[in-house]
Amino acid sequence: MRTEDGYKELYAELRGYEEKGVDIVMDGYPMSPLQIVTAYMAKEEGTYMRDYVIDPEGRIESLVFTDVNHNRQAEITP
Repeated sequence: MRTEDGYKELYAELRGYEEKGVDIVMDGYPMSPLQIVTAYMAKEEGTYMRDYVIDPEGRIESLVFTDVNHNRQAEITP
């Protein structure tokens, strides 16, 4: 996804969620769509895992991005 079009698509997708009232969180902190896209653009290595939190009615309540490599590094560090 490391193309300008890919980043634009991600931003548009996240704006849609934000407009519907979905909370967007990255590594435990609330973030705007622009902040998420900027983090993706700045990150040269690594991957963010996306988790959807669903409410009892089946609607997306929040969208959580977690730096998979950061958590993995913590697991292997003594």
